[in-house]
Amino acid sequence: MMAEVAYIGGYTPDTGGSGPGITLVELDGLVRLGETVASGPSFLAVHPTLPILYAVGEADRGTVATFGRGEGGALSPLAQRSSEGSAPCHLAVDPTGTRLAVANYGDGTVSVHGLGTDGLPEQVWIFPYREGSHAHQAVFGPDGVLYVSDLGACEVRRYLVGETVVPHPDGPVRLAEGMGPRHMARAGDHWYVTGELDGTVRVYDDGWRELRAVPATGTGRHNEPSHLEVSGSGELVYVANRGPDTISVLAGPALNPVAEVACGGVWPRHFAVAGDRMYVANQRSGGVAVLPLDDGVPGSAAEVFAVGSPSCVLPLP
Repeated sequence: MMAEVAYIGGYTPDTGGSGPGITLVELDGLVRLGETVASGPSFLAVHPTLPILYAVGEADRGTVATFGRGEGGALSPLAQRSSEGSAPCHLAVDPTGTRLAVANYGDGTVSVHGLGTDGLPEQVWIFPYREGSHAHQAVFGPDGVLYVSDLGACEVRRYLVGETVVPHPDGPVRLAEGMGPRHMARAGDHWYVTGELDGTVRVYDDGWRELRAVPATGTGRHNEPSHLEVSGSGELVYVANRGPDTISVLAGPALNPVAEVACGGVWPRHFAVAGDRMYVANQRSGGVAVLPLDDGVPGSAAEVFAVGSPSCVLPLP
């Protein structure tokens, strides 16, 4: 089913960008429905059962803001608290709606916030790390484990999430030195991870044994891949390439190249698939490009929605 609206987060003037905060868009025709003031909401997530949206505030003193989602998707501020770290760049809600995990890129801290029945953050667990650590993404796995990609330490940190939150007894997963893991996604028994520092995409089995590593782009240009997603069928892996300014499509799990197309702008920070379209947040050119999908493969941008410094697109039905 085609998503009806989308929230677009990005960098605001106080965080080095030109965006207005959180922009609400009707996807049919790309109609701007409204804007909500927020400081540096570079990544967004929604509660699985409640009409609530969460946004990081990517500043030196990071924040997590909670908004109520009203009729038509309009947002109203409910609460704001510290992210317990510096420059938070990602957050995720677990499938039960009881935990909110935040990756603080600046100081490598990971914070997990317990959510009340109203969806508001309550207690918090804080996990600092060694100097040079840069937590970049938090993902709740189907095994009750929170996985956090650490670009600075070249590893995936693991935490057990239950009544409490504690580090996994087996410790982190060490990945290839110099890779710089940024974003990851799971499909079936495989994990896919982008390497921001070495420009690769890598696939791992369920035990985190590396199966293959390939360049994220076939252009030969310097690349700092950002976001990665797997298609709903699990057959295709999409990667956004910053530098070449393309979207690569790979066939999983072998990671054989299928296609590589222009992203419709400059510096694709994030993208999302909704229905038969892909929406790409091109941070440096100030727009969200709409790429039509044909059998899951994106084509040339059909149109671009202008918005300053976009860094996250969150489509919702």
